[in-house]
This record gives sequence, C-alpha cells and structure tokens, in this order.
Amino acid sequence: MSAYAIPVVKQPKPMAKDQVLLVASGDLRQSANRVCWPAQAAVEAQLAEVFKAEGVDIVRAHPYIEELGHGFIYSQRMGMDIFADIHPDAPLVIVEAVWQYSHNLLAGLQNHRGPILTIANWSGQWPGLVGMLNLNGCLHKMGITFSTIWSKDFKDEFFLKGLRQWLREKHIRHDASHVRALDLRALPKPEAELGVALAEELKARKVIIGVFDEGCMGMYNAIIEDPVLNPAGVYKERLSQSALVAAMREVSNEEAQAVRTWLDGRGMTFVTGKNEETDLTDGQILEQCKMYIAAMRIADDFGCDAIGIQYQQGLKDMTPASDLVEGLLNNVERPPVFSKDGRELYSGQPLPHFNEVDECAGLDAVVTNRVWKAMGFDPATTLHDVRWGEHYKGDGIDDFIWLFQISGASPASHFTQGYKTAASERQPAMYFRLGGGTLKGICKPGHLVWSRVFVEGAELHLDIGQATVIELPQVETERRWQAVTPQWPIMHVLLHGINRDQFMARHRSNHVNVAYAPSKETAAKALAAKAAMMMTMGVQVHLCGE
Repeated sequence: MSAYAIPVVKQPKPMAKDQVLLVASGDLRQSANRVCWPAQAAVEAQLAEVFKAEGVDIVRAHPYIEELGHGFIYSQRMGMDIFADIHPDAPLVIVEAVWQYSHNLLAGLQNHRGPILTIANWSGQWPGLVGMLNLNGCLHKMGITFSTIWSKDFKDEFFLKGLRQWLREKHIRHDASHVRALDLRALPKPEAELGVALAEELKARKVIIGVFDEGCMGMYNAIIEDPVLNPAGVYKERLSQSALVAAMREVSNEEAQAVRTWLDGRGMTFVTGKNEETDLTDGQILEQCKMYIAAMRIADDFGCDAIGIQYQQGLKDMTPASDLVEGLLNNVERPPVFSKDGRELYSGQPLPHFNEVDECAGLDAVVTNRVWKAMGFDPATTLHDVRWGEHYKGDGIDDFIWLFQISGASPASHFTQGYKTAASERQPAMYFRLGGGTLKGICKPGHLVWSRVFVEGAELHLDIGQATVIELPQVETERRWQAVTPQWPIMHVLLHGINRDQFMARHRSNHVNVAYAPSKETAAKALAAKAAMMMTMGVQVHLCGE
C-alpha cells in the first residue's frame, strides 16, 4: 500500500460504432449565448436527423444549462473538464451556428486522436461560418488533423457527399486546385524589384506593431509568436489596455470635441439617442474620440508602425467600443491629432490598425501600407470577417457574391463618398454593454487585392488573390444587411477564380485583409509587389485564383 494519495484518472468509455459525440463552443458573454442559443439548437436538431438517416446517432458531450439558458461551452476550463470525460478515440463533431471562442476547445482537441469534423450552417445571422473559420484556422496552426464542411439546410449534395465520406473514411477531401506557390521569377520585373527593395528596407530598419493586449476572444490563430514574427523584421511592443484608458483620461473634452466637430464637418451621420443602454449617445462618442487621440499618442511614444486594440474582453466593461477609432486610424483623411508638445502625429497618413488585435492582419497591414504608398495608391486597408454570401442574378451579375463585414468600422475612403456616406450607429448591446458607435457604410465598387497571413508549421504563410467589389441594388443590399449585422459596414465581393467551397476549405481564418487599387491592371501589379515583398521577408506565398 502506497504512503501517498495517488490520484486515479477516470477512463472515459469508448463510443458505440454507430455514435458520434457533439460539442459546441460559444461566447464568454452569457448575454450573447442566450440570444444565439435557439439558432444553435435548431441546427443541432437538423443535423441529428441527417446523421440518423445515415445510421449514426449524435450524442451531446455536454448538457443544456437550464440556469444559463443555453448549451454552449463558454470557457477554457469548462472545455477542459468536458474533454476529460471524452474518449480520445471518439468520432467528434463540432457544430457552430454562432460566433465562438476557439480556445474553449483547443486544449481538449490537442490530444484528441479520433476523427474531428467541424460543421457550420450557411447563414450570416450570428454567425457560425465566422466561428467555424476561426476554429479551423486555430486547428491548422496547432497541426491538428480535422475535416470541415458547411451547408444551408444540410440536405444538399455537397454536404451529404462530404458527410458520407467522413463517416466512411474519417476524412473529407476538398478541391484546392486554385492554390499555387509563388514563383518570384514569374512576377513582372518592376513590381518584383519594388517588393524586394521594400522588404530589404523594412528588415534594415525593422518595424514595431503595438499590441494592446494579446489573444482577443480566444483567437489563437491571430497570434504570431516572436520567433516566427521577428525574422521578418517585425517586432511587438506589448502595450496594456489599462494604459490606453489612463491615457484617455488625459485627453481634454475640448480635444475630443474637436474630433467630433471635424467628422460632423465632413458630413458623417451619427445616429444618436438618450438611452445609454440602447442608443448611441454624444457622451459615448466623446469617449471614443478620446480613445482615438490616446491611441495615437501612445503609438507615437513607442514608435509603432501599426497598432491593434483587443477591446473584447478587456475594455468592454470600461469604455465604449473601439471601432470608430479603428476606422479613423486606417484612413488617410482623418481628424488631426497632436502630441502634448504640439506635433501633428502621423500627418497625412493612416496609422494602420488591426481589428481584434489580429497580429496576422497587422503584419499584412504594414506591408500593404508600404507597397500601396510606394505605388501612389490610397493605402487605406482593413480586415473583414468572411461573414456569408449568396448567388446573385440580375443587373448584369450572375455569380456568387460574398458579404465581407468587419465588426464595426471600415476606413471612410472605402465608401463611395467617404464620410458623406458613412454613419455611426450603436454597437449591439449583447456584445457591447457600454455602446459606442461604428463607422458604417457600403463599400464602393472597385478592384481589390485580398490576402491572409497565417501561421502553419511554425512558419509564416500568405494566401493572396484578386477580387472585384460589386455594387448591388439597394434593395438587395438592405436584404443582406438585415441578414447579418446592420450596424456594421459591408462589402459585396466577387473573388476571381475561386468558388465558394474552394475558398471555405482553404481559408485559414475568419479574417481577410483587403485594399483597393485604381484598376484591375494596377491591382495585379500591387499584388505582385506585395507578394515579392512578403516572400523576401521570409513568408511562404500562395497565389489563389486567377
């Protein structure tokens, strides 16, 4: 008999051959989990019928929680405890009809040996597509083997064929013929030389991205570890969101009001009211203007080339949303900001901001900013969520049109008439308790370079391609807006040479970076220069589509 209290680890029971386990990750914010649960429950019920028709029973690995009003895993600790009772060889289905925090599941999935399938409903509502894409990106970064699939009603041939393949072979094969490795020698010489020269300049001087707290909303794929990032010539200045709040307190009401007055003078619309809990108020806007000034002053203090503010979760209970700030920072034309000693900060240029402190988007924004400025193009860039999309036929269009949507703010130059067609509305209360305004508009038609930096195999990669921003009829735009989040800006996008399922299967994130070029020809040149710069920085570049 041992003299020590040796713990006994409980061994989970294996699953029956005709059963699969289901898990569902949710939000840390219980207000969001309660609102979104009905959509999740409906999707799970649909899938139970589909699996049953294939001779397989879905067994939920965690229960509905009566007192909370939902059945989501809502924390990393909860996820760890649930996975402790899951047999490591069990077939596992992760179903997402909502935005979710991937780190709720990653610890359990790291050691799971059984086949893993991620599934999302094809809907822009909460949205499960965005949640699943983030989880997929995290799994790719961790080197975890998994399969993925999506559907509107889980009855289409694409879904059923993929599901049957997974049940039979424990793997789904998707078409990736649109992806090819970059050959630097095949690029046009002037743009290749420009990209190489810009990369050499960057690596000689080096770049700082200011990170206001890391790991927003469990997005492990949005973190680039120092040994991976630094060889590219990019370093982090780790900043605290509490320092941002402290700096906001040093901004006077007069300085903040000057920012608001500048925006009013440019014709921007603020949709305001008096109820702090449901309306955008003048007081909330003033606090956002203080954050704008404070963020630029801190960036100047530390010599940052770009910054990212986490906001969720750190600032959500302290200040209104950061989104108006982010949209202003990313635009060339913006309210002037002065240091305490009277210097205008980042005069005549944007201070690139990477939303939700996505460091992959931050690296991309720095490179885009330098290439676009060198070529004489508007360097305003931003990320969007790959939110949703549908086929549209009419008005000379007959194709699948994506809806990209950032969670609050696009740079105003991405709208047809800039600030004149921009509006600021209150952020949804279930996500943003203290409110704050967005920078909302319909992104103008034009030519686009899209891209995504990601980490895989402890190395930096870049997917990059061309797209066209489409102008849809106002009725169709409004219909789509109501299917997603109407307070946020939208971009209607036609990807070149990539169909819906190819893009979904390949994309390593919920986020995608975008920047406009004056024409299709100049977009191709900008893409070439950016690809050359990234490759010279040590990034593996993959050309996607045409």
